[in-house]
Amino acid sequence: MIMNNLKYDRSRLIENYREALNDPAFKYVTTLIDVDEEHLMRHTSKLKVAAEELKNCKNCKSLHACQNRVRGFVYYPKKNGERLGFHYVACRHQKNALDMQEHSCDYYEMPGSLRSISMADILLDDKDRVGIIKWLKNFYDTFKDDPHQKGLYLHGSFGSGKTFLICAMLNELAKKGVDICVVYYPKLLRSLKDSFDKDFSSRIEKLERVSILFLDDIGAESVTPWSRDEILGTILQYRMDASLPTFFTSNLTIEELEMNLSSTKNGVELVKARRIIERIKELSDDATLKSKSRRGRKRNEEI
Repeated sequence: MIMNNLKYDRSRLIENYREALNDPAFKYVTTLIDVDEEHLMRHTSKLKVAAEELKNCKNCKSLHACQNRVRGFVYYPKKNGERLGFHYVACRHQKNALDMQEHSCDYYEMPGSLRSISMADILLDDKDRVGIIKWLKNFYDTFKDDPHQKGLYLHGSFGSGKTFLICAMLNELAKKGVDICVVYYPKLLRSLKDSFDKDFSSRIEKLERVSILFLDDIGAESVTPWSRDEILGTILQYRMDASLPTFFTSNLTIEELEMNLSSTKNGVELVKARRIIERIKELSDDATLKSKSRRGRKRNEEI
């Protein structure tokens, strides 16, 4: 009886393996390692997983769109002596992301998912965004020859993809070694208040001198004379004098931002607010993003 069961189990093992070989991806995986068929048959289920993940990688456009069990890695067979083992190996997109981290691309208080996106992740399903995408592509293409061109003040509704679009382009430039700093502006102000006795001066200097600065969600902060004049005004004045590209996103138009910056506990200070706005205009082109909300999408779609 035991012998019959063993024969049945082996028959099933062989049958499953032979059936799996009908999949070209599975068959290809079996050619990657130099082990005998007996070992391959014992690992049919794991080889199927490896084959499926390699198929995912073949058509994957970016790390953001990864469909594998461990994002950025593929389950890969490897010969270990005379035995067969499986390991998670970084895919090409993950390797690019790791390479990018070696460059000076500093994200502060921003979602980690933004670090790995690229221009390949930008969806082209909304004609209202075409003009903005073309602007960003042109900036990317011409930055090497003109590193002192204007950035972008991009305003629009919640969830329209403003931050996503700009970060996708900046990440591409970071891969080329461009020094970039991306900050969530409201949290930056809060953290600067806590750093007077630590690294306040060095952090301000970083924001002033970095090759490209991106201030995300400006206008969402609580405005004070200190944050407007001493922090924002100082940073923008230096960058304007040095002609350093600066990007902004906001839910407010330029005109609305001016009114927002003018209102503090000291009353309405239109002249001081206008000084900030003039610096923003000198540093960036003004553009509106009219688009349907991108939030709430699946992981492999733009958000």
